[in-house]
This record gives sequence, structure tokens and C-alpha cells, in this order.
Amino acid sequence: MNKIKKLINYMDLRKVRFWIQIFFFILFVYGTYLFVDLGRNLPIFSCGYNRASGGNCYFLALQHQLARPWWRLFSYASVGVLTGFLTFLAWFVIFNKAWCGYACPIGTLQDWITSFRKMLKIPYSTYTVEQYRFLKKMKYVFLFIVIIFPLMLGLGLLDGEWRGAFCKMCPGRLITPLFSGDFSQWTIDFSNATAIFLTSFGIGFTVLFFIGSFVKKRFFCFYCPMSAMHYIFSDWALLKLKKDGDKCTKCGDCYNVCDMQIKDIADDVKSKNILRDDCIFCMKCVAACPEDDALHVDILNMKIFSSTKGGFSKRMEIIKDDK
Repeated sequence: MNKIKKLINYMDLRKVRFWIQIFFFILFVYGTYLFVDLGRNLPIFSCGYNRASGGNCYFLALQHQLARPWWRLFSYASVGVLTGFLTFLAWFVIFNKAWCGYACPIGTLQDWITSFRKMLKIPYSTYTVEQYRFLKKMKYVFLFIVIIFPLMLGLGLLDGEWRGAFCKMCPGRLITPLFSGDFSQWTIDFSNATAIFLTSFGIGFTVLFFIGSFVKKRFFCFYCPMSAMHYIFSDWALLKLKKDGDKCTKCGDCYNVCDMQIKDIADDVKSKNILRDDCIFCMKCVAACPEDDALHVDILNMKIFSSTKGGFSKRMEIIKDDK
């Protein structure tokens, strides 16, 4: 058991994560070709507009369910809403926000864009503290659109063009079909003013996605309502990111590798559960920490990946050899 634990704690996380991301990208972008269908309640942006998808994002189904007239929503239709939510929750509690860091095709694509930028030796941008505090709220604005707009439609306060409003605005709708040769989503719907606005916003947001992801690590994740949804239920998840503040020296290594610029990971020495709403659970902070067990990933209170002096030293040697 100790040998297995040492093997995990000393692993090259970059390579492990790379291959896990490749696996999930193929599964969720090309799953239909592999006869895989994981349903329509997945906790990632595996877009239903991509006909080759191996499973669909929960938000597409949720918006259509919540847009029903209220008299139906609170009758027999509530069974479907509850079933969909429980299915989403069942998927989510397994991996927590690691769905973002390892399985989400949109997240993986951003990491690939970052790798391309590194190849070109172009430095990335960072946010100021004020910018960070503002942007981290945006995901909740989009989550409001996901949940409240359909309910308003069901009440007759919005017209039918607002059905699935977030999906029409989401970059995932335009990006994921591209990998199966489908460019049909890259059009503006001129049928009415609402359709023009939503589809134009979607194209503009997607262009911003590519530009932003090139200059800022995980640019879109700051806006991602799925990340906000995850955080609401993260305490229920089996996988936890924990910190022993007594062992932390505030060296800042964990913050320096954090793609989401989460300062708490370095500064907070009181919280045991160090997961934050912007966290994508990539575990880079654990790999970068030079102190034994200062940071660790637990499942059912059992440590499955911990920071260690030896693991840190080995990973530093690997990084030096790569340069």
C-alpha cells in the first residue's frame, strides 16, 4: 500500500492529466462514433448541439424543463425535473469540480490553447485583485440566466425565443460541433430581434473565448455557470481538496501554479476544505506544494494524493529536464 501511495504522490501530474483529458475529450466530443451515450444530465459542457457527443450538458435539458408552464412544472412534469437533477448530482458527487479540470471539453480546449501559447513563448496575462473579484461573480450572472429566464418564460414574462437562452449564448454550442465538421451553428438567426441578439452574442462570446483563452489561462471558466452550480453542491461530493494550515509556510508555490489565481490556496491557513468556487480541481497546487501533507486530495476522508517533499523534488527535476 505504501508503494502505491508513493507512486501516486510522486507521479508526474502533467502527463497523467494530459492523457485523462484526451480520454474524456474523445469520449464527450466523439462518443456517438464509439456507441457511447451517457445521457443528457452531465456536469460539464458536453454540448447537445454536437451530434457526435457522447452525452449532453445538464443545462440544455434543465432550461427546457424549467420553461414549461408553471401549472405543468409543479404537476407530473416535476418528476422529470427532479430525476434530471438527481442524475446530474449523482454524476457530480463522484468527482466534484474535477469534472472541470479533467473532463470538460471546453476546459481541455483552453488548456491546449495555453500550451500553444507557451510554444510560441508568449507570456500570459493575470487579473488584478479588483478584476478578479468582479469576474468571479459573472458565473453567477450566467447561472441566473440558466435558471430564472426559463421560469420567467413559463410565467409568460418572456417569449419563446428565450427558451434555452444560455445555450444560444454559450461558446460550447459553436465550438464542440466544429470537431465533427459541423459549422452550422456559426450563423445569426434573423427571424426576430431576440434571436438576432442571442445568436450574435453567442458568436461574439465565442470569438472572445478564443482570444481570451490565448492570453489568460482558463479564461472562460471565470464565466462558467456550470462551475457556479458545482460549487453550490461541492460539500456533497466525495472528492475533497483539503489543507493543513499548520504545515503551510505560505511560500506561494501553490498560488503561482493556480490557473484561476485563487489566493486562498496560499493565504488561508485556517480552512480545512480549501476548495473555492473558481477552483477547477486540477490538483496542480498539490503537486507544487513542497510540504508533506500540507495539501491533499481526499475521498471519504482517505488521502489519495498528497503534497510531499520527495514528490515536489522529483517533479522539479522533471521540469528542469523538459527545459
